[in-house]
Amino acid sequence: MKYVVTVNGGRFEVDVDGGEAAIGDERSPAKVAPLEGTPVRLVTIGDQVHRVVVRRGEGRGQYTLSIDGHRYDIEALDERTHKIRELSAASAAPTGPAPLRAPMPGLVVRVGVAVGDTVAAGQGLVAIEAMKMENELRCAAGGRVKAVHAVVGQAVEKGALLVEIE
Repeated sequence: MKYVVTVNGGRFEVDVDGGEAAIGDERSPAKVAPLEGTPVRLVTIGDQVHRVVVRRGEGRGQYTLSIDGHRYDIEALDERTHKIRELSAASAAPTGPAPLRAPMPGLVVRVGVAVGDTVAAGQGLVAIEAMKMENELRCAAGGRVKAVHAVVGQAVEKGALLVEIE
């Protein structure tokens, strides 16, 4: 089975097949044996034996290893899981300040920002009247106002771009 292992920012592809492990073109006999009643594993690679304490991390495939007195934070994922994670990260929406869009059709009754203003998360930017109710639209993430497209008295459709934030 192939694994993608990240150790201290370095990425390695490890192929484990029976009693052998390969990193790149280098193959060695390898085995892992638990020490009964302890969190210690004896890891044998070639003719070298290491005492390894393994602790699970917060996320999937994340571990903290103590190897011969040295600590390493690693991530070890099988090849399939790693590919799925890469694909989902590539298709994920960009993070950061999002533009403010009208959540419903309505009439702009107040614009509380101008181009160049610095805004904080949760700050009110625009108020829209819809169905005889005034709705204050707030900033999802802090940033600087790049453009204001909303004008007081303007009727807007659902999804209309009101404020751009960078």
